[in-house]
Amino acid sequence: MAKQVIQVNGIVAECLPNTTFRVKLDDPNYPTDHEVLCHLSGKMRINYIRIIPGDAVTVELTPYDLYKGRIVFRHKGKPGTQAGPAIEEDIPEDSDSEEEISDEDNN
Repeated sequence: MAKQVIQVNGIVAECLPNTTFRVKLDDPNYPTDHEVLCHLSGKMRINYIRIIPGDAVTVELTPYDLYKGRIVFRHKGKPGTQAGPAIEEDIPEDSDSEEEISDEDNN
């Protein structure tokens, strides 16, 4: 018999004791205020993957209880943001200080 689970995406709303989290589901099939009580999967515990409020995660739900779930994946970056290359700012050099030094050397 195949494993019957429902995978949905969500955002961690609150951290609770004992690696338990309250996750707000981010799926069009569920109401916008639907929250699920979730715990970490075993592989996430073994690999020391840390979860903080605001993280985007994938949750597995059982069809028998849609209010409890298991966090199986943490997506990189925050929801709605994209990781891009760092922006380097051009810092203008002070040409006045170099001219003052060269004038002093000539005198």
